[in-house]
Formats: sequence, C-alpha cells, structure tokens
Amino acid sequence: MHSSPPRSTASLGPAAGPAWRARWFHIIFGQESFTGRLFDILLIVAILGSITTSVLDSVLTLHLRFGTWLYLLEWGFTITFSLEYLLRILVVDRPWRYVRSFFGVVDLLAVLPTYLSLLLVGSQYLAVIRALRILRIFRVLKLTRYVGEANLLWSTLLRSRRKILIFVSTILTLVLIFGALMYLVEGPKNGFTSIPRSMYWAVVTMTTVGFGDITPKTVLGQMLTSLIILIGYGIIAVPTGIFTAELTTSMRNLRKRLRCPACQLQGHEPDALYCRRCGTDLKAD
Repeated sequence: MHSSPPRSTASLGPAAGPAWRARWFHIIFGQESFTGRLFDILLIVAILGSITTSVLDSVLTLHLRFGTWLYLLEWGFTITFSLEYLLRILVVDRPWRYVRSFFGVVDLLAVLPTYLSLLLVGSQYLAVIRALRILRIFRVLKLTRYVGEANLLWSTLLRSRRKILIFVSTILTLVLIFGALMYLVEGPKNGFTSIPRSMYWAVVTMTTVGFGDITPKTVLGQMLTSLIILIGYGIIAVPTGIFTAELTTSMRNLRKRLRCPACQLQGHEPDALYCRRCGTDLKAD
C-alpha cells in the first residue's frame, strides 16, 4: 500500500491515466514507502556526485588528467536529471503548477548549465546549483518538523528589518565619512586613490579584517584608523543584539500561545509534545 505524498506535493496529485503514473508519483513524491525513500536517497547521491564532478573538473591538474571521464560523468548526470525532470512532469496531475513551484524551478536550473556549456564555455561549472536539490533531504530524514523553527527565525528577521536597516544606514554613513576623510588626509600617493577605494579601506578596517593592502602613512591617518577600529569593535555586535532581542520576544510570545487544551496551562516550550501539568497531548490537533 502506497503512502500519501507530502503535503507540499499532495496538491499536485497523480496524473490520471495508466496505473504506472500513480505508482511513479508515489515513488517520486512519497517519502514513507521503501521505494520512495530509496529513490530520494539515490537522487541525493547522484546530486552529490554531480557536484563533486563539477568541483573536481575546475582543478586544472585533475582536468588535464581526467577531463574526458569527468566530462562523460557530467553528461551522464545531466541526462539522468533531465529524464527525472520529465518524469516528474508526466506523473503529476498539474504539470505547469509543478514547473512553477520552487523545486520545479530548481530541478530545471539543475540541468540547464550543462546544455548551456555547448554555447557558453565554462557555464558547466554553474552545475553546482544542484546543491539546492539537496533540500529534498528534509523529506528523507523527516526534518520537516524543523520548518516551524526556520519560520520563526525568518519572521524574527522580518520584524527586525527596520532596526537593521537603520543600523546599516548608519554604518554606510560612517564609511562614507571616514573614506572621504582618509582620501583627504592620505591622498593618492599613499594608496587612497579615490573615495570609493577609501570607503573599501574603511569597511575592511571597521570590520577589523585588515587585509593590509592599503595602510595609512601619516600620523593623522593612523589616528583616524585607530578611531574607526574602536568604533568597529563597539558596533559590530549591534545587529546580533537586535536579532537576539526580537527572537527572545518571539519565543516568549510563542510559549504564551501554546496552551494546554485540557488544563489551560500556558508557558510550554515551543517543541513540547505533552502538557507538563496533566500530560495532555499538545500536538493532537
């Protein structure tokens, strides 16, 4: 007996017609049956193999020695993924809906780079975009329960966007000011050939990276450098603090909303399965 497909693909439905379509629909889009899980695991292995092939082919010594074999492997993976993509379209009831879905777009982008390499030299290395297809591992390893936590982080980031935007605007203003000052103080003779290049130096210095490709030579320039480093240390933790505060608020509100249907106790952890007072199943609904 076939298991039902995941909710994200159940709306597509198996295509009407021969029984083989329904069977392959459950194999490709299902995750409970042995054949469905085996298909997903083999697909992930093929994706990892294809990515490894593209990465190894970019190494000159390996390309010169095994270029032909890597080329054949890449085309083998591409043909396999192309057939899989066409099979997905054939077995669903709404092919166009699948094509426009997130995974439908990713599946299409996974096969395009190799075909484009026939027209554009080097575009085959874009095949590493197939790494996005590994997102299907969430279905294989039953990690869909973590989607709620991911949504919590995303919603927290959205609520923090205004504060973060103000912070970024302030940083850009400081970068512009210090970049212009260093351009005036040091000048082209010390490597500060323009305000944009001086702004690059300000970003590198403020983030305490310090590549050393541009360094101040004058005393005033070194004093400004010391000042911007101190400012960088002082503000580098600001966005983390903003996000942490919003996340704490979100977690607190989420615990308040998680109420036991039997004893009405609030304050459970977001991942709690049972009420800590009466033992009622909190996920029954």
